[in-house]
Amino acid sequence: MKKINQYKFIAGVFAVSLLTSCNYEEINTNPFELTDEEGVMDGVAVGGLITTIERTVFPVGTQADDTDIINQYQTDYHLSADCWSGFFGQNNTWGGGNSNVTYFLNDSWISGTYKRAYTNALDPWKKLKAAAEKNNTPEVFALAQILKISAWHKALECFGPMPYSHAADATMNIPFDSEKDIYTAIFKDLTEAIEILTEKAENGVEVMSEYDVVYAGNSTKWVKYANSLLLRLAMRVRYADEALSKQYVSQALNHSIGVMTAKDDEAQMSTGAGYTFRNNIYWLSEQYDESRMGSSMFSYLMGYEDPRLSAYFLPVDSKSTQGKEAFDGKQYQAVPAGHLYGKNDEYKMFSKPNIQAATPTYWLRASEVYFLRAEAALIWGGEFGNAEDLYKQGIEMSFQENGISSAVDAYMNSGKTPIKHEVGGSYSCSFAAPCATTVKFEGNTEQKLEKIMIQKWIALFPNGQEAWTEWRRTGYPKLNPVMANRGSSQGVTTEGGIRRMIYPISFYQTADGQKIYNEAVKMLSNGQDLPSTHLWWDCK
Repeated sequence: MKKINQYKFIAGVFAVSLLTSCNYEEINTNPFELTDEEGVMDGVAVGGLITTIERTVFPVGTQADDTDIINQYQTDYHLSADCWSGFFGQNNTWGGGNSNVTYFLNDSWISGTYKRAYTNALDPWKKLKAAAEKNNTPEVFALAQILKISAWHKALECFGPMPYSHAADATMNIPFDSEKDIYTAIFKDLTEAIEILTEKAENGVEVMSEYDVVYAGNSTKWVKYANSLLLRLAMRVRYADEALSKQYVSQALNHSIGVMTAKDDEAQMSTGAGYTFRNNIYWLSEQYDESRMGSSMFSYLMGYEDPRLSAYFLPVDSKSTQGKEAFDGKQYQAVPAGHLYGKNDEYKMFSKPNIQAATPTYWLRASEVYFLRAEAALIWGGEFGNAEDLYKQGIEMSFQENGISSAVDAYMNSGKTPIKHEVGGSYSCSFAAPCATTVKFEGNTEQKLEKIMIQKWIALFPNGQEAWTEWRRTGYPKLNPVMANRGSSQGVTTEGGIRRMIYPISFYQTADGQKIYNEAVKMLSNGQDLPSTHLWWDCK
């Protein structure tokens, strides 16, 4: 079926209309400056908002942005969730050892997380909502809703209660909603967006193709992503509200178009809509010389003799004497979590992430979807499929996504387990193996869940935000502890880690803000704005 780009058609109609009328205003208009009206006419204004909101899901930048976006990603995500997930260690310290990495929350950093995950998406979403209502293009608002939720669920899972139902209100002081109410609203909003885009997909209609970096306007791909996002978030609330979870998991999986099943279904940002984006982690590793392999990744990948090891990380620098030989004949070494040793030559030579400037920034991939389905099948069975088959498909898909041709059966039946992590020299340390769990799908329900979550965690790399969130939800995988816990004064334990980010100080610096803040804190599980407070869904 021929693809229809209705926005080009609309722009053409406007262009013809302009030729048949006289506009005296344009005589006194700067010919090199785009007016709001012209922007709407040719799709630039609306299209640019689509690109803008896509860039807020995770901060991504081009060469023209210099290091601004890279710095934002580092403080917003990399020195928090990416490290708290066990994926990364750092060849540096910040704040004299008092930083997010050691569980001491930096207010300016967490403010940045909230701004980039929530605030920066708010304005383009509101404008897209208004434009869609004015121009009668519900499919544009449907896409805006999906993108908003893609960004905002990260803020929701970092902080807890936040503005949602009244987000479009014309006021500076928007009340917060409870987490349960937000998830319920998200499921409703995704359902409506999916319904609208499904009709477009069935009729071969593209949506904002010239401005969509992710799928170039492919409505079918957007429906698969939205269903997969619905699946992710519905499973998120499984322990808090099983009935609600099961309802929307079933809906996502039984939809006519369904969820992601193939590698090219993945949602990611790299090139598109005339942009070429740089991978932030590449810059943090190669230019800042800080990002390195985390000790938990070392324990699992080395122990399992996982063929993704070399796809994820590079061997140690040849000058290092601390490398540990792996099954591929190369040597690897990781930086312990939450250390206090500062920037040094020893960690500098440790394994860097195998990420290049052109490596995509992934939002969600098919391998994650298979593991979500495996968990649903494990718990509920029946219509949700066979847990073991889906578990194996998840590993196979992760291998495929990373260019691995190794046999999955041999990997699953190896009997290998994670190993301890040791570092010698001036900064010696040793951590016992985090667990003795094999890859083979056997044992009771909880043991099988652990295996699903371990493999899901490995497949999620380098998306530390999702990995940290799922670790909090399920308790898996077991991770190596931080060497220094500087958050103990706020109740953070080495074993429990950071459960949420506290609200930025700016939230309660005005009288109106203080009132809204107080109401928001009452909605937290224990009524305390602490990093040790469990969020609504973190209740296993």
